[in-house]
Amino acid sequence: MGNKLSNRGIIGDQKATLIRALLFSAIAVVPVVSSSVLANTSIDEIIVTASKREQTLQETPIAVSVVGKQEITRASVSGISDLQILLPSLRVTTVQTSAGQNLNIRGFGNGSNNTGIEPSVGVFIDGVYRSRAGSQIGDLPRLERIEVLRGPQSTLFGKNASAGVLSIVTAAPSFETVRSVEAELGNYNQRKFKGYISTGLTDKLAISFSAGHNMRDGYTERLDDGKALGNRDRWNLRGQALWEVNDDTSVRIIADQSELNEVCCAVSNIINGPTAFAIQALGGTVLSPDEPFAYKSAVSTDPFNKIKDGGISAQVDIDYDGFSVTSITAKRTSEGSSGGDVDFTSLDIVKTGGATKIDTFTQELRATSNGEGALSWMVGGYYFDETIEQTGYTDFGDDIRIYADALFGGPAAIAGAEFYSGLAPGSVLSTDILTGMGFDQDNQAYSVFASVDYSLSDALVATFGLNYTNDKKDVAAYNTFNNDTYSNTDLTATLTGTPLAPFIPSLQGLQFRPLFLDFPNVVEDGKSDDSKTTWTARLAYEVNDALNVYVTAATGFKGTSWNLGGDARPFAVDQQALGEAGLLQINQTFGTRYAEPEKAMVLEVGMKGRFERGTYNVAIFDQSIEDFQANAFNGTGFVLSNAGEVSSKGIEFDVTYAATDALIFNLAGTIMDPIYDEYVGASGPNGVVVDLSGEKPSGISERNFTGSVTYQFAMDGGIEGYVRADYIHESKTRTATNVPEALTREVGTAGASAGVEFPNGVNMRLWARNLNGDEYFTGAFPGVVQAGTFNIFPNEPRMFGLTVSTEF
Repeated sequence: MGNKLSNRGIIGDQKATLIRALLFSAIAVVPVVSSSVLANTSIDEIIVTASKREQTLQETPIAVSVVGKQEITRASVSGISDLQILLPSLRVTTVQTSAGQNLNIRGFGNGSNNTGIEPSVGVFIDGVYRSRAGSQIGDLPRLERIEVLRGPQSTLFGKNASAGVLSIVTAAPSFETVRSVEAELGNYNQRKFKGYISTGLTDKLAISFSAGHNMRDGYTERLDDGKALGNRDRWNLRGQALWEVNDDTSVRIIADQSELNEVCCAVSNIINGPTAFAIQALGGTVLSPDEPFAYKSAVSTDPFNKIKDGGISAQVDIDYDGFSVTSITAKRTSEGSSGGDVDFTSLDIVKTGGATKIDTFTQELRATSNGEGALSWMVGGYYFDETIEQTGYTDFGDDIRIYADALFGGPAAIAGAEFYSGLAPGSVLSTDILTGMGFDQDNQAYSVFASVDYSLSDALVATFGLNYTNDKKDVAAYNTFNNDTYSNTDLTATLTGTPLAPFIPSLQGLQFRPLFLDFPNVVEDGKSDDSKTTWTARLAYEVNDALNVYVTAATGFKGTSWNLGGDARPFAVDQQALGEAGLLQINQTFGTRYAEPEKAMVLEVGMKGRFERGTYNVAIFDQSIEDFQANAFNGTGFVLSNAGEVSSKGIEFDVTYAATDALIFNLAGTIMDPIYDEYVGASGPNGVVVDLSGEKPSGISERNFTGSVTYQFAMDGGIEGYVRADYIHESKTRTATNVPEALTREVGTAGASAGVEFPNGVNMRLWARNLNGDEYFTGAFPGVVQAGTFNIFPNEPRMFGLTVSTEF
């Protein structure tokens, strides 16, 4: 849909009216419900473990959405990025690299494109925390269900869940032999293959193995050689063992390995600044801003993304009289590298890249009562130990000097700067200049938690939970290589009093990579030590068999995030101390090394109801985060800052209605009013620092809706079929704070699938995503070394295919 100039409306009275209408209409239908009808309604059979206990979805008194196995299959969901088709409160975007995946819930989320930022939305796969996007993006086998917990979940999940939790549950091994294979073909030469086998070796031990390979050609054409960018090439292996030691003890072990090797991601121009004329004058190609969705690329070098991720986990469950104990131990390693042409023109101006290795160990131990009696409880502890090693580089291309000369109208200015500064002729912006940096981070954290449910009556339950978290980080950042002598020259001293004095500011603009001030040093110790007690308080009331209501207040926490990038600059308050210690570099600039911890708070009122042929869930929320950790690209690197407070008030609803046994409708939505209550010092367009207090956050739509309709039918011979259509809408919003307000995105994407399921286990499914060819930006940013130019990441074009699977 359109990406045009617009003024975004504020929700106001319309939201209040809708809230009242939903509440009163929901309550009004309750008395006519028959419990016998409800007992036969399969919609009510969804089991969730959102509170680390098994409950039905309608009994769980928190804001949680669940996508079940059948819906996962029919909507062709294979990974996290597909989930927003079904869940309007969840938004998933991928920009810059294949691992640059960011999740937000109710408009809150961060953690992409900067390894130092842990996500505010915690991702757990079979109970194991996945700390970074690189370990989250693989295709997952045998998905059972996906749960999205909205709002702070720090009481049970610790530091990893200040905005919410995404919990993915896969099938455990079966003692009965199960075999399945799946093949998929689609446009852009899509080829996907999966295989799975599970069997019992004894009556106590079952195992399973799965493998998959997902391949697709790119959909963006490189103009100079016709190569395709934006491809898909990833594979995965997974093995499990389930040992039922006895009636009271079970052990589940999971080992997995996945790899990715892709040419990602394609970029378009949306605004061309004055530098575009210089590039074209040199024979270079600059993409036209009139066709941002032409899926063309002018890069001089292919981008590359490689990720190798794997790990092993062991879950032990032991039942005792009156309570059970669960232990989940996990060790994971993720290695990745990426790089490419970052000026996105056909000139060879500048390239960047880097590599990251992350080793993570986690241990959770909890005890849970069996729920008998008026009092139920849970106590536990969690330990997290992670090390990060990261390197990055900037490499000047063959055309950077002639490009810079063109910006100055000829070679005289830069040649003069070389002469007056005593630099060798041709040394400024030469092709042999390379700068590199390294970062190390050690993170140890632990938390202890307890939660109590007490039945005040047969219908009223009070819940109170506490969590204490301590989070320590030791960070080091250092130059690995820097031969850019020009960037480390004091031009004010060398050019003052020369004919080039009027050009000093412009010439300083070419000093891209001065020496980084290493830390720890005598002023900056590179350490953070954060601790916080978070809590949850809730009252849940069963009005009758068809309606549950609840009210919740909860807090959340996420520790200090360090900027593991070249724009991690000393704080201005340390300038004097650094000067006195003789540590200030030539051309030293100041900014932030880290962002302070996040503190979240939510007040929520919800209801979960059932009627004769369906269910409805409604939640009204008032959520805020103090010191929200913002991460903005400024054209040369990523800058961390804290927004004093960002808040969002709104309503969520989810209605499922089976009009007949064959025809099922689902409508879900989130309507909210997000705002920066306080954000001084934000990154604005063209490097200007702005005050966004009172403004709407970028990238967060006020109105988000998903809807689907499924028609099921039976044919002769036991054949079952279905036709499904879905639609997702996100209202217009500004794409980023540091790009012009005219750059907005609005989503209106349709999808469809149709399938037949044969009694012999063979299934066939035709599917299409973005069926209507919707066009929107997934991200926008200032052009690299091109003042006034802005680039965007276009969404994926229409995708369609045929999937055939069999289980035997």
